[in-house]
Amino acid sequence: MTQTHAAQPRELPSTWNPADVEAELYERWVAAGYFVADANSDKPPFSIVIPPPNVTGSLHIGHAFEHTLMDILTRRSRMQGYEALWLPGMDHASIAVQALVERQLRDEGIDHRDLGREAFLERVWQWKEKHGGAILSQMRRLGDSVDWTRERFTMDAGLSRAVQTIFKKLYDDGLVYRAERLVNWSPEMRSAISDIEVEHKEVEGELVSMRYGDGDGSIVVATTRIETMLGDTAVAVHPDDERYKHLVGTEIELPLTGRKIPVVADEHVDPEFGTGAVKVTPAHDPNDFEIGKRHDLPMLTIMDEQGRIAHTSTQFDGMDRFEARAAVREALREQGRIVAEKRPYLHSVGHSSRSKEPIEPRLSLQWFVKVGPLAKAAGDAVRDGRVAVHPPEMTKRYFDWVDNLHDWAISRQLWWGHRIPIWYGPNGEVVCVGPDEEPPNGEGWHQDEDVLDTWFSSGLWPFSTMGWPVDTADLRKFYPTSVLVTGYDILFFWVARMMMFGLYAMDGVEPFKVIALHGMVRDAHGKKMSKSAGNTVDPLVWMDNYGTDALRFTLARGANPGTDSPISEEWVAASRSFCTKLFNATKFAMMNGARVPERLADRGELTDADRWILDRADQLVSDVDELLEDFQFAKATEALYHFTWDEFCDWYLELSKVQLDASGAGVGDNSSPAQDQRPGADVPQDAAERAERTREVLGYVLDVLLRLLHPTIPFITETLWTALTGRESVVIADWPEVSGAAADEAAAVRIAAAQKLITEIRRFRSDQGLKPGQRVAAKLGGVVERGLADHVPAVRVLARVTEPADGFTSSASIEVGLSGGNVSVELDLSGAVDVVAERKRLAKDLAAAEKELVGTDKKLNNEAFLAKAPADVVDKIKARRETAQADIARINARLAALPEA
Repeated sequence: MTQTHAAQPRELPSTWNPADVEAELYERWVAAGYFVADANSDKPPFSIVIPPPNVTGSLHIGHAFEHTLMDILTRRSRMQGYEALWLPGMDHASIAVQALVERQLRDEGIDHRDLGREAFLERVWQWKEKHGGAILSQMRRLGDSVDWTRERFTMDAGLSRAVQTIFKKLYDDGLVYRAERLVNWSPEMRSAISDIEVEHKEVEGELVSMRYGDGDGSIVVATTRIETMLGDTAVAVHPDDERYKHLVGTEIELPLTGRKIPVVADEHVDPEFGTGAVKVTPAHDPNDFEIGKRHDLPMLTIMDEQGRIAHTSTQFDGMDRFEARAAVREALREQGRIVAEKRPYLHSVGHSSRSKEPIEPRLSLQWFVKVGPLAKAAGDAVRDGRVAVHPPEMTKRYFDWVDNLHDWAISRQLWWGHRIPIWYGPNGEVVCVGPDEEPPNGEGWHQDEDVLDTWFSSGLWPFSTMGWPVDTADLRKFYPTSVLVTGYDILFFWVARMMMFGLYAMDGVEPFKVIALHGMVRDAHGKKMSKSAGNTVDPLVWMDNYGTDALRFTLARGANPGTDSPISEEWVAASRSFCTKLFNATKFAMMNGARVPERLADRGELTDADRWILDRADQLVSDVDELLEDFQFAKATEALYHFTWDEFCDWYLELSKVQLDASGAGVGDNSSPAQDQRPGADVPQDAAERAERTREVLGYVLDVLLRLLHPTIPFITETLWTALTGRESVVIADWPEVSGAAADEAAAVRIAAAQKLITEIRRFRSDQGLKPGQRVAAKLGGVVERGLADHVPAVRVLARVTEPADGFTSSASIEVGLSGGNVSVELDLSGAVDVVAERKRLAKDLAAAEKELVGTDKKLNNEAFLAKAPADVVDKIKARRETAQADIARINARLAALPEA
């Protein structure tokens, strides 16, 4: 990608403060048009459509998680040279918005039904313009690299045309129909609602057993919804249940109603549950509805739209369903028909996710989509490999759903939404009107009052947002989309609908190539977040406190495909520390002249440390590519973290400090400059040349690292990369590629040996009670034989040991085992250790270790404890005893080695 080069690298601020740069950087990216996709370009396409958040929504942690993953894929693809489109937009959220505006009107003393449909819709649009879409500005804060020029709303004119077009097509093809079916009913909204808008909760209710009939012809049934007995039209028993065979085919009196109902035999009944007999209320229970269809039973709707008892011709008509529950129970009690009551009785009850009320299964006249052929096509697209489900183990769940789909109720008794384009005539005529057709007019003609389920229009999202039904350049370039990133929890709802509609509307072309499923964000203990549990988090607060990059890095680091992701504030704080570490490392490199070279020097001209870090950078590029291609965000982020912190910062930066010392002596070291003594080395390097090569390697590796990190932490990488390179923006930089140079395994072995030697000396120093910055003289034996002569200056600097002078006395020594033999380390501790203080410290540590040993021995010698304790607990205590024993031996050896005070 072409970039403008600045004359000099830019200066970095003294410290990293995300709030100072994030908003300004984002608006600069948008103004520069970096996120705008060109449908006419020759680049290969990459496209994602955003799962449209509700217009009422605000950015919650689930949004932040999902958007971070989508942004990683989009930013990386853009850097890889794809024409990348991430298309944003919002869903009109019929039920949520209607409920919100209704509530506002009630606060003003206005019933929306008195206001009328048109005036109500005007109020909704006013609310949308004033308050809707807060989440869009929050997406900017998160750094979403979406193409704002293509922002869509499901009630836009173009998307409304798409809805009307596909409804007409489905109608003409016989795939939509109107019928009475059982639906989820919200009495508060007075509307059917979708399955995904139903939350099942465990609640304490009652289980009431009651007797129908009298004498030998009586049957006891049990229910948690006793008021629905008013709508019973049968009692069902299992065909093989000998207890009731004499009653099958007879009629029994239904108490309180004066009606007689049949006893039917149905294999759905479990003879082992309860009494083995169940009441059948086909109009108010899904299982009973199926029994009713099999036995051609009457289906009596005994509740009106508001959940009040109606049409029973009993004293209960007009009562609210919950009021009726108590009244029916007491009336049955008066008749002596209550056999048993279990209270409280814990059972699952569906609640509306919007109004929070218990939903009511209710027989209702609704419009349905005949999903059979559509679902088959959606299943076949995955079976034949046109669409991949990731992770693959989720494929079975996909098939379990699409292969068993029931017809979909698409009508909603609301005003806000896409109105069903059906007109009814005075003589029973039914006309479906397409977008270019005039609706029938004249006396007696009227449009259907209902609107379509929100999921109907969002099911068209991958192609309606690109202009369908018009043949647009966007559709030709970006459809099918590359990947759908979404939660496994809506695999069955939104994903299945997009698959069905995409294949149907787009002549068998799938809406996306890959369905990449992620899990839910949970709290640090793995528990589901909820307001009632008090464990929800506000990502905006964490972004304020720690910066957007820290939040994004934490979310990506927990994103394993298809599994839930825990998060805590401590982890976000740790990610902020990571960003600070990266900032400080880059600042150090730049202060020491790091620069990105046009071409690196030949590997033969570089030190072991240089070649090692270049090889590790190559491996990192390869690993991150492989992991992101497999949507392994967590593993890719983990690899970036450990390379940055453990290899680049903890080791290469420290080694580079020695190499950057133009005197060649190392920091505070009096050794002479090290010449290149490697076997086969052609040209010795002087210290100045070595320093210059190191600056180039520092710049090169940082350039690669910052580009690899950019999709995950865009703000800090933009700041650092542009400062380091002087170029326009990392957003449009090229994605790193493996250099192609052969890895130097021998250099890696020598660096590993040097690292082990330094680590062991540091540990040994600590055991001897030396302070971290305290320097002592040391003899290093065997370094030449182990091929580590070149690394002695670095070892001395990083392990804080100096060259021995005349009069050196060895008072402590260790052997460090390396491949090919040992290196001996002798320290002169004379005058370096406060013997009295050290003996006091060691005595305290020894007492603690001995106490631990006594405590663990006591437990492990207690037969009663061992008999009851779990095996893992016993193993942990044994491990603690071994540690205590080792500590005691180590401390005693140290005490013995100390001189007398």
